[in-house]
Amino acid sequence: MPDNVVELRQYILHPGMRDTLIDLFDREFIEPQEALGMSLIGQFRTLEDPDRFVWLRSFPDMRARARALTAFYSGPVWAKHRDAANATIVDSDNVLLLRPARPDSGFSLMDGERPPIGSTEIAARRFTAAIYSFEKPVENEFAEHFESEIKPKLVKTGASVLGTFVTESTPNDYPRLPVREGAHVFAAFAALKDASPTWPGATEVWTLTPTARSSLR
Repeated sequence: MPDNVVELRQYILHPGMRDTLIDLFDREFIEPQEALGMSLIGQFRTLEDPDRFVWLRSFPDMRARARALTAFYSGPVWAKHRDAANATIVDSDNVLLLRPARPDSGFSLMDGERPPIGSTEIAARRFTAAIYSFEKPVENEFAEHFESEIKPKLVKTGASVLGTFVTESTPNDYPRLPVREGAHVFAAFAALKDASPTWPGATEVWTLTPTARSSLR
């Protein structure tokens, strides 16, 4: 069963430091987080911005999130590597806390084992993320509009929609890691076949290429 809480994390990095962070992340941060109950969905480069790193992780619920984050960020792995990680980052506060827009719209896409530590081969598959922003909580009408009007157009381009999400309204109970408070978004993720599709009305669109050890690849 897909997790009910997803973090979409976008980091702005110092110029030229993205591969440094990715190498560290893929080597040191995946298994220790998953051992504490988190699911590392994917880590990505963005084609549009060479200094942006995007990653996704999920949790069964908000209580599990608080427990897992407390354990990891108070633990030995983060203590050992945080200075090296933080040295690459300009801004790490662009974080959306999400939940599936529909009961069946979460990620359920882990296709096989993650490549082992030390892997360097980059998958050719590309993905896209689109964020729609609203002034108030997203209504079911938009989710229905997406399913009936936008999604069929994406499918015609060869894209496969992997998940749709809305803002998780529960307050962030791990304030050590800020999230975008007051944001009301609908977020959609898709795998691409060829060219990136058009996302009418989206406020942010990113073309994503997975790192060598991204589970979503």
